Amino acid sequence: MGGVSLQHPWAFAFGLLGNVISFMTYLAPLPTFYRIYRSKSTQGFQSVPYVVALFSAMLWIYYALLKSNECLLITINSAGCIIETIYIVIYLTYAPKQAKLLRAKILLLLNVGVFGLILLLTLLLSEGEKRVVMLGWVCVGFSVSVFIAPLSIICLVVRTRSVEFIPFSLSLSLTISAVVWFLYGLLIKDKYVALPNILGFAFGVIQMGVYAVYRNATPTTAPKDVDDPMTNHGTTVKAPEHVVHIAKLGPVAGLELNTHYPVKPGMPPPMKENGKAHASVMTKGSVDKVDKATHIEQV
Repeated sequence: MGGVSLQHPWAFAFGLLGNVISFMTYLAPLPTFYRIYRSKSTQGFQSVPYVVALFSAMLWIYYALLKSNECLLITINSAGCIIETIYIVIYLTYAPKQAKLLRAKILLLLNVGVFGLILLLTLLLSEGEKRVVMLGWVCVGFSVSVFIAPLSIICLVVRTRSVEFIPFSLSLSLTISAVVWFLYGLLIKDKYVALPNILGFAFGVIQMGVYAVYRNATPTTAPKDVDDPMTNHGTTVKAPEHVVHIAKLGPVAGLELNTHYPVKPGMPPPMKENGKAHASVMTKGSVDKVDKATHIEQV
């Protein structure tokens, strides 16, 4: 497959264009992760699409290494591995504890366990062209999952009527990238490159359609949720309102709090003698505290 051969100038052109567009696609979530970094919170964003994208890039590198003259696939997927790893590290740094543990398990299971199993099975059960065919179909399957993964956010967009969780730039980049890589695969006659990008184009259009529907919608206010410390499943419960009322007490109430002679309701304030209050019944140093405010806390 002479993807970079001069005998296929159009294939080389589309492959080079695909590298540029795919690289920009990898950079599209940068504003999202900068927002996570600034707020020190994942803010409900999902990490699964980036874990799946990392896994797909690893598979395509393996596939390209089994074939000859597939440098264009190796370069872009190597860049993808680096960028997706950075995204995942940022997410794990600022994710809540339960989400962090779950995403770490998914990362280890998929990118270490499953990839290692695929590597082992393809090396042991096939060889030569059969190995390329087997791995090619595996790459097709997981490339489709890369396009499907962002669709998990659509339910959140519909529920909240807010498009902040589905960046339009990412959806547009995925759609254009799918078109370019489909043409590249078609020109080099590699169905494993061309096929998944047909579905990639369709899923990209769906994402942009959802964005167009909800971009001017009024977001719904979701209740503030907190992790339920009584469970181990990461469930959430609505946080109770905590209301604090502050009441400033007058001189009568102040004297009642600070003297040994409580003032009954309806009684006038203590009489003064010679312009001075009966300080003798008060503890030393408490005179200055008579008229100060206290507070009552109510939940």
